[in-house]
Amino acid sequence: MEVTGKIKKIEETKTFGTGGFRKREMVLTTNDQYPQMLKIEFVQDKCDLLNNVQVGQDVKISINLTGREWINPQGEAVYFNAIQGWRVEAEQGVGGSVPPMAPLDNLETTTDLNDSEPDDLPF
Repeated sequence: MEVTGKIKKIEETKTFGTGGFRKREMVLTTNDQYPQMLKIEFVQDKCDLLNNVQVGQDVKISINLTGREWINPQGEAVYFNAIQGWRVEAEQGVGGSVPPMAPLDNLETTTDLNDSEPDDLPF
């Protein structure tokens, strides 16, 4: 899956446990009609992908949705979801360029109107 938007925040890499598990999180504001702020995590070697981007930059991020179950001390199942990024690409701009408009002073005008011709326009 992919998500696009503007980088709002990039956290520093955090290391956990004796094994050196690394995690780095960022917040992306989507370009939707109703923008969402998504926290996306990058783990292990993928943390370094955020070294090449900066806050305010438009990006496309390839993601995986992950989930896991945890049994709390009361014996109840609790579920967690995460969005994990695995690729980051800089966006080249939304919508592309608009072609230039022709100047209006080059258009021909006419006064030769013939009302006897049928008006076959559908509107």
